[in-house]
Amino acid sequence: MNDLRNIAIIAHVDHGKTTLVDGLLRQSGAFRSNQRVAERALDSNALERERGITILAKCTSVEWRGVRINIVDTPGHADFGGEVERVLGMVDGCLLLVDASEGPMPQTKFVLAKALAAGLAPIVVVNKVDKPDARPFEVQDETFDLFAALDADERQLDFPTLFASAKEGWAAAAPDGPRDGLGPLFETVLECVPAPHAAPNGSFAMAAAILESDPYLGRVLTGRIESGEIGANREVHALRPGEGAVERARTTRLLAFRGLNRVPVERAVAGDIVAVAGLQTATVADTLAAPEVLRPLPARPIDPPTLALTLSVNDSPLAGQDGDKLTSREIRARLMREAEGNVAIRVAESAEKDACEVAGRGELQMAVLIETMRREGFELSVSRPRVLFETDPETGKRLEPVEEVTVDVDSGHAGAVVEKMGVRKAEMTDMRPTGAGRQRLVFHAPSRGLIGYHGEFLADTRGTGVLHRLFHGYAPYKGRMAGRRRGVMVSLERGRAAAYALWNLEERGRLFIAPGDPVYGGMVIGECARGQDIEVNPLKSKQLTNFRAAGKDDAILLSPPQDMALERAIAWIADDELVEVTPNAVRLRKRYLDIHERRRQAKRMAAE
Repeated sequence: MNDLRNIAIIAHVDHGKTTLVDGLLRQSGAFRSNQRVAERALDSNALERERGITILAKCTSVEWRGVRINIVDTPGHADFGGEVERVLGMVDGCLLLVDASEGPMPQTKFVLAKALAAGLAPIVVVNKVDKPDARPFEVQDETFDLFAALDADERQLDFPTLFASAKEGWAAAAPDGPRDGLGPLFETVLECVPAPHAAPNGSFAMAAAILESDPYLGRVLTGRIESGEIGANREVHALRPGEGAVERARTTRLLAFRGLNRVPVERAVAGDIVAVAGLQTATVADTLAAPEVLRPLPARPIDPPTLALTLSVNDSPLAGQDGDKLTSREIRARLMREAEGNVAIRVAESAEKDACEVAGRGELQMAVLIETMRREGFELSVSRPRVLFETDPETGKRLEPVEEVTVDVDSGHAGAVVEKMGVRKAEMTDMRPTGAGRQRLVFHAPSRGLIGYHGEFLADTRGTGVLHRLFHGYAPYKGRMAGRRRGVMVSLERGRAAAYALWNLEERGRLFIAPGDPVYGGMVIGECARGQDIEVNPLKSKQLTNFRAAGKDDAILLSPPQDMALERAIAWIADDELVEVTPNAVRLRKRYLDIHERRRQAKRMAAE
């Protein structure tokens, strides 16, 4: 197995992981010299390309000097940390990318902690040294300090460092070293990453780490073979911790990774990363093994979800006009399929009628799931996210999730951020200048207070601030917290919004709709400037008289409506509101559409 290496590429979001993989693929000869390949080739999912982030872990492989290197590209956003946790068991080494300007960031700390806990000895790549504000040696020192703070052992602390520009396609032992390709990175991988530790002579056993659905092959499970070998059309069974064998089947197809492609192979041996098709029930964390193997491989523990929301049937008057998947049965089946392949998501029945509770890592993860479902033709009602509390086993007190929040802002905006974070019961742990008139602030803040804050943060920093969040742990409950300060404008009628009515409503607050948009009773059409909800009629037209002809004063000028995109809408709504999501629209509405029912519920809540 000396001709095989398995590595993962881990980093904070936007530090260049997928761009580096592009360079490795090109310079290893995986692409023809004249082949046209999209930038960030591994980000093949439509949402990944739109958002410019990696959401799903993916495998590829390259050849260098007769050695095949299997590479796993991982997400960099904290909400998709579950993808990182489950794939680290497939590899024997990793490349830790750190931005030469930003230095170690919150997700750098998270992924490095997971890699060190898995016993990996990372190779540090200080990337983007071509940036004007790069500070490569300072970042190298900061990375060493992070290793030490995470209790790395002597072997892990003695990490090799390379300086690189993934965009320009070079790596070197020094920032000003020869910039003639990624050869030094390939050589460092061959030298520092050990060959797979596996048992080639044992019975076949493989822990599934990635689950995909293929229209031709069905369920495809990817993992590293820990012992033995496997061939196509071989009988295997799936073992699950605590349950024993859950399925017995034959492997219909065995696939290996070659560049960007998965190619059929007849045989694979211990240490290799392969994809297996043919099983109908097995899922992530199950062990695929030969029939004589009776004990599953140990599964790596995954951090629990910290945030939950409720997905229910869309019962608005406009339901069924866009989508074709409307029932609670279809919604539940789709969520269960998601939970099978995504270990960071948990699905449970809700106490509400025709609803499911979905728990995960953060608002972005939830928004990506819902956006994927709406593109598949689902119509949903989505509740406001809420945090998941725990109970201290010793004291019996309630504990709530706390996040480490790192903020980079211009010095002139730091005061506004500190004030807003203080209102959210956050505690500042660090504040230091980062050069060029900017400061880095670090807080420990309750997750409750951060829901819906990002939009306000961008407004306070004029769009120049950058905010990163990372789960820190659980802390004693910090008491009640102020919610949204402003009320909403709620439609009284059903129909299409009239320009004249919206023109009169503009002075009362910001509108979310434009003339001609469909509305209905109980739909939220704007944010009120006052601190309470108001009922309005967006259909009201101008009364015509002998002095006011139909065509007179037609030039009504309206401000553009506030764009309430899915992610922003979910974080913005209050507890008594929902987001109506369809393939073609995102609307805000009250949970109870009838005005009298809303008033009854408000009185009941006030009495409690």
